[in-house]
Amino acid sequence: MREKHIIILGFIFLFCTSYGPPNCNIYKEDKDCYEACKEAEKAIMHPQGSKASQEHFDESIKLCPTFDYSHYEKAVPYAKRGLMREWKKMIDKAVEIDPEEHLSNRGWYHFFFMHNYEAAIADIDRLDELVDYNIGPTGDGIYHLNIMKSLCFKGLGDIEKATAIIETQMKKEDHSVGLYDYLHLGVLYLEQGNFNLALENLEKQISINDLSEIYYYKALCLKAKKELNGYKDNLKTALEYYEKGKSMYNPYRQMVDEIFLVDIENEIKLANEG
Repeated sequence: MREKHIIILGFIFLFCTSYGPPNCNIYKEDKDCYEACKEAEKAIMHPQGSKASQEHFDESIKLCPTFDYSHYEKAVPYAKRGLMREWKKMIDKAVEIDPEEHLSNRGWYHFFFMHNYEAAIADIDRLDELVDYNIGPTGDGIYHLNIMKSLCFKGLGDIEKATAIIETQMKKEDHSVGLYDYLHLGVLYLEQGNFNLALENLEKQISINDLSEIYYYKALCLKAKKELNGYKDNLKTALEYYEKGKSMYNPYRQMVDEIFLVDIENEIKLANEG
């Protein structure tokens, strides 16, 4: 189960952090940019980050310095290799050329790879000011950008602000519930001591994406409410799910509110001692 989960997430990550082939026909009236687009097409025929691919992007940028697609795509493999200084120089150029197109991805990379929550929030806010439409999802397609913004404030320790943002987003008529939205909201309520609302949202998460984390955090709520039988039962379920690979996972980083086997085992030990 865990291996299948890794493959699926890898597929999502690979194809949601890079764009598809550019539409070169829209550049036909500009010979240099049209040729730059053709070079970009050649680049993506090679493995991402390979010498051949990067050389084609270099040639593309040389032909048409304002061809933002190539600046962005050239940056992506640097982030995946942890070379964030190089990535930032290239992604900043893409944002400079077309902020509406690239702010969301730069913000997501700040959040996902660097835990630079202030920079991520700034990019989301700037994008929101620039456009009059739904700012959309994160680079991996897992979160709406406002849900990511909520998690950024959580990372900065502002739990109340994080809760207010996610509540507002989830009440919007056009919001599509993500894989972990109710889980994160439930944990935010838990962290504020609102155990009934936490349990309510954790229960909603089950029908969206049934995970070990749900039962672990439910157990903590029930422990706080002194409902010890439910506390122990949910820890047992959390362990069973985890051992089957039914838990949060990303091959690139630890996810927000993700738990590990040691977390469950330590809590079970406490439950048995009590």
